Amino acid sequence: MWFDSHCHLHMCGDPAAAVAGARSAGVESLVAIGIDVASSEAARDLAHEHGVWASAGVHPNSALEWDDAAASAVAGLLADDRVVAVGETGLDFYRDYAPVNRQRAAFSDHIALAKDHAKCLVIHTRDSIVETIDMLADAGPPERLIFHCWSAGRDDLDRALELGAYVSFAGNVTFKNAPDLRAMAARVPEDRLLVETDSPFLAPVPHRGRSNEPAFVTLTGEVIAAERGVSTADLAATTTANARRAFAL
Repeated sequence: MWFDSHCHLHMCGDPAAAVAGARSAGVESLVAIGIDVASSEAARDLAHEHGVWASAGVHPNSALEWDDAAASAVAGLLADDRVVAVGETGLDFYRDYAPVNRQRAAFSDHIALAKDHAKCLVIHTRDSIVETIDMLADAGPPERLIFHCWSAGRDDLDRALELGAYVSFAGNVTFKNAPDLRAMAARVPEDRLLVETDSPFLAPVPHRGRSNEPAFVTLTGEVIAAERGVSTADLAATTTANARRAFAL
């Protein structure tokens, strides 16, 4: 059985069909990830409706939305038993949708929320891995944190692991031009490794270029298993156990 540690279920055309398809493919459960207040509320509702899990937070690209009202709304969602994580949050210097200072302020507040509510912190980082890790180190990381859709190199990976982080890999690890990323997936310690889809984005081979869905996490897992020299069944069991521990399920 698999566990999709990161998907945007509210963005999948038919969430009910996406959950049903995942379960038919052997996906035990998933976490529906929020990217702003509205989608966090939607993720919470979908988690209750379909017996899955959710996160609540504001993505760095939406950091202009982050204010006292948004912080209060996210904190309220974190009181729900089905909401098991804060985020996704972090820093994104690839796109300029929000000024860096607003991203830093929002990320800092999300780190504090994860600590205050004893929830897992789900981290997005793009062209910002050094500063993201620096901020976490300076603030002191929460007990449980996940770098989602890992794309950085060895030195950054080692620093993330030193913080106690889990590291999750998405469908891009299956791409032909991603041997370095597969090498990073092989380097992560067994007890820190996660798999995800980031649905509806980053569909793995052979579905690259189409809409992704939680069922496809099995394809990502198969590639990582081969890279690590373990059976697919063992990798499924390992990453599912890790996800349950990361999200305190």
